[in-house]
Amino acid sequence: MSYTIDRIFPGADIDDIDARTRVALAAAGFGVLTEIDVKATIKKKIDKDLPGYRILGACNPNMAWQAIGMEPRVGAMLPCNVIVRETNEGVEVSAVDPVVSMTGINNQELGEVADQVRQMLSDVVSAI
Repeated sequence: MSYTIDRIFPGADIDDIDARTRVALAAAGFGVLTEIDVKATIKKKIDKDLPGYRILGACNPNMAWQAIGMEPRVGAMLPCNVIVRETNEGVEVSAVDPVVSMTGINNQELGEVADQVRQMLSDVVSAI
C-alpha cells in the first residue's frame, strides 16, 4: 500500500510546480502552514547536495477542526505534508495519504474524515 498520492511532471520546473501546487491547495481550502526547503537545509546543516526538495505543510481548517474534535492528539499527525521534489523523471508531487497515516488511531469517525481528506488531496494532485 502506498502512503502517498503521487504525480510526476516530466520536464517541469520545480518553481512552476510549487506555485501550481499552492494554487490547487488553496482552491481546495488548504493553506500552507509550514514550508521546508530541504535542499537548502541539508546544504546548510551538513554541506551535502540534494536535488530540489520542498515540504509544504498543508492544512484545511475545517477538516482539522473535525479531526481534533474527535481525537485531540491527532495534531501530532497534522498538517498534511505535500512534497514537491526534483527527480530524474521530472518534478514529482507527493501528498500524504491521510487514511494510511491514521491507521494507528482506532476511531472510525476519524477514518471517515481521513477518507474525505484523501479525496481532497487526490483532487489537488490531479488539478496541478
